[in-house]
Amino acid sequence: MIVLDTHAWVWWVSNPEHLSHPARKAVDSAMKNDVILISSISTWEVALLVARDRLRLRMEVTDWIAKSERLPFVEFIPIDNAIAVKSVSLSEPFHNDPADRIIIATAISMGAQVVTKDKRIIDYPHVETIW
Repeated sequence: MIVLDTHAWVWWVSNPEHLSHPARKAVDSAMKNDVILISSISTWEVALLVARDRLRLRMEVTDWIAKSERLPFVEFIPIDNAIAVKSVSLSEPFHNDPADRIIIATAISMGAQVVTKDKRIIDYPHVETIW
């Protein structure tokens, strides 16, 4: 089972050539055999990036997100109380970016690996990553 980091989700949907070969392989496998998990914090991050003009999509952000929601092998994981609490009690050392902390807490809670290019997440020893 995999959780896509926000950039991995954006690249998978919009520019899959930006994903590494192992990341593409993991996503392809999850599409066929499992489920691709995306934290709801990633929808917030995408909307924020679009609002700040740091990400441009070919359609309205709500439509872009809805397209992913309709995929039968994608499941958005809401930020429930357990994930919220876990995100602030992660084993140190880990940086303070709240979105990254919630994505990590989601992956740990779901027993999943994180597909990410983010070195800070890759270097975090308490979660398995794919890149």
